[in-house]
Amino acid sequence: MAMSQPIGKKDDDRDDEGEYSPFLGIEKGAVLQEARVFNDSQLDPRRCSQVITKLLYLLNQGETLTKAEATGVFFSVTKLFQSKDLVLRRMVYLIIKELSPSSDEVIIVTSSLMKDMNSKTDMYRANAIRVLSRIIDGTLLTQIERYLKQAIVDKNPVVASAALVSGIHLLQTNPEIVKRWSNEVQEAVQSRAALVQFHALALLHQIRQNDRLAVSKLVTSLTRGTVRSPLAQCLLIRYTSQVIRESGITQTGDRPFYDYLEGCLRHKAEMVIFEAARAITELNGVSNRELTPAITVLQLFLSSSKPVLRFAAVRTLNKVAMTHPMAVTNCNIDMESLISDQNRSIATLAITTLLKTGNESSVDRLMKQITNFMSDIADEFKIVVVEAIRSLCLKFPLKYRALMNFLSNILREEGGFDYKKAIVDSIVILIRDIPDAKESGLFHLCEFIEDCEFTYLSTQILHFLGNEGPKTSDPSKYIRYINNRVILENATVRACAVSTLAKFCATVDSLKPRILILLRRCLYDNDDEVRDRATLYLSILGDDASVGETDESKKEFVFGSLDIPLVNLESSLKNYEPTEEPFNIDFVPKEVKSQSLAEKKAPGKKATGLGASHNGPPSTVDAYEKLLSSIPEFSHFGKLFKSSAPVELTEAETEYSVNVVKHIFDGHVVFQFNCTNTIPEQLLENVTVIMDASEAEDFSEVSLKPLASLPYDSPGQTFVAFEKPEGVVVGKFANTLRFIVKEVDPSTGEAEDDGVEDEYQLEDLEVDSADFMLKVGVSNFRNAWESMGEDCEKVDEYGLGVRESLAEAVNAVINILGMQPCEGTEVVPSNSRSHTCLLSGVFVGNVRVLVRLSFGIEGGAKQEGPKQIAMKLAVRSEDQAVSEAIHEMVASG
Repeated sequence: MAMSQPIGKKDDDRDDEGEYSPFLGIEKGAVLQEARVFNDSQLDPRRCSQVITKLLYLLNQGETLTKAEATGVFFSVTKLFQSKDLVLRRMVYLIIKELSPSSDEVIIVTSSLMKDMNSKTDMYRANAIRVLSRIIDGTLLTQIERYLKQAIVDKNPVVASAALVSGIHLLQTNPEIVKRWSNEVQEAVQSRAALVQFHALALLHQIRQNDRLAVSKLVTSLTRGTVRSPLAQCLLIRYTSQVIRESGITQTGDRPFYDYLEGCLRHKAEMVIFEAARAITELNGVSNRELTPAITVLQLFLSSSKPVLRFAAVRTLNKVAMTHPMAVTNCNIDMESLISDQNRSIATLAITTLLKTGNESSVDRLMKQITNFMSDIADEFKIVVVEAIRSLCLKFPLKYRALMNFLSNILREEGGFDYKKAIVDSIVILIRDIPDAKESGLFHLCEFIEDCEFTYLSTQILHFLGNEGPKTSDPSKYIRYINNRVILENATVRACAVSTLAKFCATVDSLKPRILILLRRCLYDNDDEVRDRATLYLSILGDDASVGETDESKKEFVFGSLDIPLVNLESSLKNYEPTEEPFNIDFVPKEVKSQSLAEKKAPGKKATGLGASHNGPPSTVDAYEKLLSSIPEFSHFGKLFKSSAPVELTEAETEYSVNVVKHIFDGHVVFQFNCTNTIPEQLLENVTVIMDASEAEDFSEVSLKPLASLPYDSPGQTFVAFEKPEGVVVGKFANTLRFIVKEVDPSTGEAEDDGVEDEYQLEDLEVDSADFMLKVGVSNFRNAWESMGEDCEKVDEYGLGVRESLAEAVNAVINILGMQPCEGTEVVPSNSRSHTCLLSGVFVGNVRVLVRLSFGIEGGAKQEGPKQIAMKLAVRSEDQAVSEAIHEMVASG
């Protein structure tokens, strides 16, 4: 035993030595002191190399040298060129690149570097080229351009690669010079050296990248078999994919580029095979038949002994499964074996891919395998698995019990906020979409909040429980869980629990006396928010213990969502000036202000009148209403219903800039033309817009308000008002800007007395059905739909014809109706064959409207390209005539 102790100590010392860093504890000041060895008359190459290494370490760790320090080190380093030691010379090259000397300092080393560039030692030549290209400017580049062009075609591949890489860097700063090297680079592409060919192809493509035809010719010539380097071949595959995408080559007929990609699948280099397979899977509109060869080689990679190949293959197959799940099913057996892979990233991707491609019979088997797997992976991987399980459950709703139990089990395990939130969100979605899962799902959520450490999740679950719990067969069983939160949790959760109790009280009359007792206890809570909520709900619901039905108006208050965007309410409250009249919430604008790409103003273009800022604040609506009510001709039109975003009627950078805002009233439409004169030498007077309503017969012009004067760069407005029948009226107007133009003296700025009448043709303007709809969202569509009732419901089916995709059809209908998508349903999952979209809005006349759109693809499941789309439209509103009007909008759209 006496002998064993020293042996153990020796092993400990070895471990310590293994973790020791040679750079541990070095300081900039000490290293700069050491750098004085560069000035010794007798240089020690080894010592100098060590000092340079320390300097490089400091610089790469983020340490900075002052101007004086950097200059001192640089001048000292230049003295090391007198040493012939190869290792030291390489270190000198590195430190010069890192120091990046200024233009007046560069000249000191230029002669030494140019001498090395013409040296007989290839290592000197290659490194000198790299350093020179990094530190010289355009003037000096022209002096050494001849040497660089010669180096590109040098027989030594190291020198040639150095020159080509330098060219790639110089292309960013001196493109005109580098583009003159095309012939030499083209010759280097034919080199037998792998790296030279790779760098040459990269540089040649960068030189031609702005010329699509030149890139296409380059790819066409090289795909015929002149590229031998695997690295260059991978580059060429990427360039080929780019040409296919940009040219929009169809997958029919003569396809030389696709055939080249398919041919690369038989290459001897694994990197080329994978690059080709990935390129094929990422092609637009690729069919299952064209995917087959790529899937086959990826399947072979799944059983490779190399982890990187297994990871690359399963990650690519995971992406393919999102759009072509049936094409990946042949790989399922191979992927099941990867669930136990030592690399957890590979295992996670394998499981999520299997969940996307598996069938109903394989669900139970997959669940058993995943259960053992979940404890071994990090939270970010677990979230991916949870989302995949949610999609699988929506795909096979009959399997909800097994999947719901799995989610509830992992919900009880340890995990971070994002992981737990992903599970809770999944259970909530399953409850909403699978009615049979509601009871078990709510029970699992109630169990979770008993021991939940995250306030956000507790409040989210309580809010959801308040909406869904009262509709279950036995609502009373949830009261215990809710009341526990009132007793045990923090103030935020307690306040939310009070609101949840109030929802049960308003909906379940048999529970009302017991819940009122619980609410009274909350009046003594030490948090004012909890007390205020309890007081409010007791006042609304009636502070008595009698059992009786709660009024519908009270239910609406408890459950109803605020149909006004919070940002609009906030803005109106800020702008409210206390007067004798109280604040009226009815005057808060309800439209959701959103900025589309088309509405973005051209850069450099000046604002053109009131509201020309296309993404202005909601208070812009208030400003419009004040402006219009101040004009006598429009003051009797009533309350403004909606103002559109400005529509440009002129091109950017033209003589006159005009856009129009459509103001919708119940019986009128006012067009506000925002005009700007962009010609300094002109003054415009009596400016009007003549609107030809020959294609808008239901509109009749009632008023025109001209703009008296429009000086240079000073926005102004002219108005035209039309009367219309009630409801939706569409039409198209041809517009002409008419004015008197007067010349302005540039020296004095005064206009001439006499003017000339002139006209300027504007773009046509359409009033469409979406102009009569306000985008107003609802927080809970299902509750709003059920509370609206079936009295004014109208349902019909429509054929939407041939569309490129389901997403295109959904967006087209949303644009026709001009309504607010709810709960993210405007997003269509890739590869979906059916989709439901929920819309909400307020129709002209302040009639609330809810729409449920159900889309489906007609024909076989393997149909490629454009698809025949069918749609079922269900509308509920407060007026049967409005429901029918919505159907007419779709039918005529």
